[in-house]
Amino acid sequence: MDIPASLVKALRDRTGAGMMECKAALVEAKGDIEEANTILRKRGLAQAAKKVGRSTSEGLIGSYIHMGGKIGVLVEINCESDFVARTDDFQNLLREVALQVAAASPQYVRREDVPADVLDRERSIYRAQMESSGKPPQVIEKIVEGKLGAFYEQVCLVDQASIRDPKSTVGALIQAAIAKLGENISVARFVRFKVGESN
Repeated sequence: MDIPASLVKALRDRTGAGMMECKAALVEAKGDIEEANTILRKRGLAQAAKKVGRSTSEGLIGSYIHMGGKIGVLVEINCESDFVARTDDFQNLLREVALQVAAASPQYVRREDVPADVLDRERSIYRAQMESSGKPPQVIEKIVEGKLGAFYEQVCLVDQASIRDPKSTVGALIQAAIAKLGENISVARFVRFKVGESN
């Protein structure tokens, strides 16, 4: 199938993928740009999963000030190269994450960062709520784990629903950036200040 260069360019502008990858996806999708975009995203997310273990020693620190100076956020996001850190896509991701921290006030970056004593306290609260339910212990444990999942979605940045697209998580946003930019990307840390609040 003959794919016009203008269609390849349009797909490349939308996805950031290479010209040959765009052309191959359009051929596979029989010229349907939406289907080609989906194909590239699937390939990109598969490639992103392979990149997750790679070292991220470059990156940027971004800031966001909200509500006339009442809320301030600093976020550090790392990647593999200074070249990627300077791209518009990386800087847009940094802004989105800073905005998310300002709006949703997460406490931790990822699940692994939640201290064991905090998890133990949450589990004991959930178990206490279920004590008089009469349910068998294994059912109670499943309910406790389900409630713990909801807890993670509230307090862990990468598990939170994106404030721009509640159907997606911040983790999915980062995975999409990894797929598009071709490097491992991770949120190293963040801090959120609100006037009148003390940590």
